[in-house]
Amino acid sequence: MSDEEVLAEFRAAEALLEGHFVLSSGRHSANYLQCARVLMDPERAGRLAMALSRKIPREIRGEIQKVVSPAMGGLIIGHEMGRALGKEAIFLERPTGTFELRRGFGIEPGEKCLMVEDVVTTGLSSREAIAAVAAAGGEVIAEVALVDRSAGEVDLGVPFFPLIELTFPTYAEDEVPAELAAVPVTKPGSRKA
Repeated sequence: MSDEEVLAEFRAAEALLEGHFVLSSGRHSANYLQCARVLMDPERAGRLAMALSRKIPREIRGEIQKVVSPAMGGLIIGHEMGRALGKEAIFLERPTGTFELRRGFGIEPGEKCLMVEDVVTTGLSSREAIAAVAAAGGEVIAEVALVDRSAGEVDLGVPFFPLIELTFPTYAEDEVPAELAAVPVTKPGSRKA
């Protein structure tokens, strides 16, 4: 799937938003990708997951034993990646602010896992989720995401394969340009900054 085909999926779902957004990282942006909208259509979600699975090199794909994703953002695409790869898909939650396995989910000692996210900007959630898998005894051998917003800068400590890289400017709270500051703020993310 080409970058333009991926963007066409986001546009068709009205998931590429413009305004003034505070991202889950705490940074501000004039653009936001609402992955929940692009994934609400099961057929579209399946197409995107299949395209994403093809980004994983064969040697890594062959080692994956389980798919893990952080809730909420990674939950749907993680499930679809599990389907695309023929592997169980589980998710991590943050009931007290730290990622953990719940609902009877478990990871076997040494189990090789693929981490799946919707959007990666700073990589904070991904690194926290990778640490939670390690604490549970597993090993994250790679991560995939629908979108890399880090401009290729993120270091997750494991190989990272995004479906598309999009670079929208982001700003720290004290760096927000006047024209963006004049737009009412929306905080669509799932994590408190």
